[in-house]
Amino acid sequence: MAIWVDADACPKVIKEILFRAAERTSVMVTLVANRLLYTPPSPYISALQVVDGFDVADSEILRRMEVGDLVITGDIPLAAEVIAKGGHALDPRGELHSADTIQARLTMRDFMETLRASGVETGGPSAMTQRDRQLFAKHLDHYLLNLAKLNQKAE
Repeated sequence: MAIWVDADACPKVIKEILFRAAERTSVMVTLVANRLLYTPPSPYISALQVVDGFDVADSEILRRMEVGDLVITGDIPLAAEVIAKGGHALDPRGELHSADTIQARLTMRDFMETLRASGVETGGPSAMTQRDRQLFAKHLDHYLLNLAKLNQKAE
C-alpha cells in the first residue's frame, strides 16, 4: 500500500505530517505535482513531477494507484475517481471521503461552481486550523494502523 499526494495545492504542514508518518511506518509517500517539489532524503518519500496541464497530476495518480492506496487530495472529482477505483481519499483538512459521502460532495461542488459561473461571490476556503490538522493526522493514523494490522495478518 502507498500514499499518493496531489501535491500542487497540499499545504506544507500536511506534507510535513506525511513525511514524519512515512519515516515512522516505512510506508511509501509520493508527491505528484507539475512543479519540482522538495522532499527530505528518505527511501520512503519521493516526488514525481508531471508536465503542466489540466488534471495531469490527477491522471498520473489514478494511473499509478492501486486498490487500498490512500490519496491525499482536496480535489473532489479526483477523490470520487479514487474511491471508484478502490482507493481511499483524504482531504488535507481531514475529511475522509467514502462511497457513501462522495456523491453529496460532488453535487455541492457542482452547485458552488454554477453559482460562481453566474457571478455570485462564494468566497474561498477558510484558513487551515489546528483542528483541521488534528483531524487529518487522526485519519492518517487510523489508515496506517489498519495497514499495519493487514501486514501482520499477511505474515
